[in-house]
Amino acid sequence: MNALEIQKLIEVGLPDAKVEVLGDDGQHFDARVESPSFTGKSLIAQHKMVYATLGDSFEGALHALALKTSAP
Repeated sequence: MNALEIQKLIEVGLPDAKVEVLGDDGQHFDARVESPSFTGKSLIAQHKMVYATLGDSFEGALHALALKTSAP
């Protein structure tokens, strides 16, 4: 899995989001996700929303994802 694939999964799951995913080793990634859908939600709830867009991607293909989430 690469950064672009992760970005696309998040964008499909959160179509109103601005997404940037960085990572160059194929296993560790940093993602910044800004979405109006996050308004009024805790950071934990925001992160759960992002993880939900990735489905089973964490099993085997994706080792670590550092998230920074925010509402506009």
